[in-house]
Amino acid sequence: MTLAVTSVNTWERFFRAAAGLNIDKNDIKRHQDFIDARLRSLVVRAEAVAKANGRDLIELWDLPITAGLQACLHEFEKVDSEVDLTRALREITPLPPTDFDYSEQTRNGLVSVAGGVSVALARAMRLLDPDLKNPQTTHWERAERLFDLLL
Repeated sequence: MTLAVTSVNTWERFFRAAAGLNIDKNDIKRHQDFIDARLRSLVVRAEAVAKANGRDLIELWDLPITAGLQACLHEFEKVDSEVDLTRALREITPLPPTDFDYSEQTRNGLVSVAGGVSVALARAMRLLDPDLKNPQTTHWERAERLFDLLL
């Protein structure tokens, strides 16, 4: 994966703004993998909802967005207005493969969902280790296990 320097700087600013964390290029790759996995999980559930409702189109409201994730989506909007993450997030947010189609609203909304998940990730790391400044492999692994339980 090659990232533009501006993208690296954007993600560094994001993690500092979201949770006071200092990340490096390896963390950016971990973050991308994390987002891919979380979006796949959300889309699997959205497929089930769409199918149960007799549709082959995934709508944004089919995604299982909890109250906590919704709050993180709002926090992402605030951080995004300071850091301008949308372009960088679009670059790392491919649509998860599915046999269903995505509505236009869902295609556009998944970027914000990925942003909310990113805020939740950064803050979860700080909750797991309040003194954390530079996430290490163990911090990423703990956060991934936590999200595997919840999303």
